[in-house]
Amino acid sequence: MKNLSNKVVVITGAGSGIGRALAVNLAGKGARLALSDVNTDGLDETAALAKDAGSPDVQTARLDVADRDAFAAYAASVAEHFGQVNVVINNAGVALAGDVVDLTYQDMEWIVGINFWGVVHGTKEFLPHLIASGDGHVVNLSSLFGLLAMPGQSAYNATKFAVRGFTEALREEMLIAGHRVGVTSVHPGGIKTAIARNARVSDKEDKAATAKLFDEKLAKMTPERAAEIIVKGITKNQARVLVGLDAHALHNFQKFTGSRYEDVVALVSKRVLPAKAV
Repeated sequence: MKNLSNKVVVITGAGSGIGRALAVNLAGKGARLALSDVNTDGLDETAALAKDAGSPDVQTARLDVADRDAFAAYAASVAEHFGQVNVVINNAGVALAGDVVDLTYQDMEWIVGINFWGVVHGTKEFLPHLIASGDGHVVNLSSLFGLLAMPGQSAYNATKFAVRGFTEALREEMLIAGHRVGVTSVHPGGIKTAIARNARVSDKEDKAATAKLFDEKLAKMTPERAAEIIVKGITKNQARVLVGLDAHALHNFQKFTGSRYEDVVALVSKRVLPAKAV
């Protein structure tokens, strides 16, 4: 997909962070936008920015991506409003920190519902429209943590590894079927968003300390720069997009060390992660 002008682009989790930056970036390229989020105040702010950036048509809706019936109704309304759908960016996501032994099933089901099923819903509901468009693209946001595992991130890792596998298989299916639908798996490293501050944590985690570590030490790239990289990946029909030097460096580290990376990560994490409550 070389030209995004007048293309209909769906973005979930558009109320802040990477989702907002993608909306503004694509608006500047003349895309028509269907934006959703559970945060309607943030969504309204994004819509205003997108209109100012030049989008000829911006539609907004409150959407819980984990709600299958709601997503089906939303997809139908988007298709009816715009008459077509060219790109879906399944960006909505949340974080959950804590060791496996300390996590509750309720919190684990919550993150799987949003991070994995939200991506499945967005892909399944819009895929027929993307195929029918003759020029479609699916973009699913995985993570650096969809390429290698981290202690205290087991549930988040599980969802992001799942998104990666789901997306890569989908790309293969589109190639076999001969559909003109590109598929891209996106793996951001540390991006300056509120995901850590809005995360859920186990009772043993120090949420403030964890968020501070992410905000001050790990989040190096702006959402705007991340959006530029992702959009470039769409126009080049890249199968995988790594976002940030940390994503590139750690991905290569994992590739070259194999499973031995786990021992190194455990050793380093023991030294730098915040202490847990006893």
